[in-house]
Amino acid sequence: MGDRKILVCDDDDLLVDLLEHRLGARGFEVIVARDGGEAVAAASSERPDAIVLDAMMPVLDGHEVLRRLGRREETASIPVIMLTARKQEKDILSALELGARDYLVKPFIPEELITRLNRVIEAKA
Repeated sequence: MGDRKILVCDDDDLLVDLLEHRLGARGFEVIVARDGGEAVAAASSERPDAIVLDAMMPVLDGHEVLRRLGRREETASIPVIMLTARKQEKDILSALELGARDYLVKPFIPEELITRLNRVIEAKA
């Protein structure tokens, strides 16, 4: 259980620190990407068990990251949970249509994110 690897893709340093701390305390290995380009590269090279992805990031936004992950055989099956401040219906539906498995709006409850991560990882197995 301690070998679950999560790719956190966000450019907010405080949020990344929070997630590294909370996820690390629960036995997850955390990899960080600070922009969409890094996210796509890290997903391919690290092959995480799940991805936590922000919609608004530099280089590539979260929706473009979803598109690119979905087109690659090695990343298409990695479950993605969107974690973003965008809460309009069109943003949520677009992310889900592009392959996101779940969608959480900031501010969020860290324990809820952990529960959702465990759920999508277990469903993948």
